[in-house]
Order: sequence, then structure tokens, then C-alpha cells
Amino acid sequence: MDEPKIKVKAMCLLTQDGFILVADGNSMSSNVRKVVPGNFYRVLGGSMNFDETVEEAVRREVREETEIEIEDLKFLNVVENRFVYAGEKGHEVVFLFQGKPKEDNLDKNKIIHAVDGDYEFDAVWVSIPELLKGPKPLYPDFDYSKILGQSF
Repeated sequence: MDEPKIKVKAMCLLTQDGFILVADGNSMSSNVRKVVPGNFYRVLGGSMNFDETVEEAVRREVREETEIEIEDLKFLNVVENRFVYAGEKGHEVVFLFQGKPKEDNLDKNKIIHAVDGDYEFDAVWVSIPELLKGPKPLYPDFDYSKILGQSF
């Protein structure tokens, strides 16, 4: 059995007009690895590649997942994320950013179906007040209220 490894990720709170684009946990699926749909949201982004900066990684990941280019990208924090998902322990170090889509006035009712290799999910726009007060948590686990409270 392989030794578990800590993953390094770059993720972005992609906000526009009081909304945030997030992965819907209920839509997650995979052809290869175990994915358990759940009542949660996940910040967009993913793993860094070797010899890539965190800024390059977050821009690439969001582009691959949504075909959206990011502007006004700013670094927010580093989040250590230890969790259990689908019965397996996970450990990530997440470089968390906030940015805006380059394209103005994206359709907030449009669902973006993302395919990243063998992994699929729907990215949805959620109002920031709903996200902060709603029943679905946003992962990685972090106090987003101070950051997102300034976004609308």
C-alpha cells in the first residue's frame, strides 16, 4: 500500500456581483476513484503541477474546470485541510485565492459541467449570503465570512 501523501492545492473564490462559483458536491462523480456525492460545496481549483507557481496553478485549474479566465487575483491565505471523505483520510495544504471572471455579467443561472480527467462535477453560482448562512458547508473548511462579507 502506498504511503499517504499531503497534496498541495491552489483554489479560488471566484466571485462576481454578490455570487460565488463553486463545485456542487451533489454532482460529483468519477470513473476511477471513489466519489461520494454530498450536500456541500467546494471551492474551485485543484492540485499543483511540478514547476508551476501557485498563481499559475489556480489560473490553470479554474480554466480547465470552467473555461473562465481570472482577473484581479489576490492571495488570501494558506489553509491546512485534514478530512475524511468516502471513508479515506485526506490531507491538503491549500493556497486560497480570490478573483473575478474576466468576462462581465456571466449567467448566474447557468450550470457549468466540468470534466477534469476522470472526475466530473457541476459548477454553480450561489449567492454569497446563501453560501454563508445556508445549510451546505463550503470546503475546504475555513471561516469565509470575513473574506466574502467584503465581496458584495
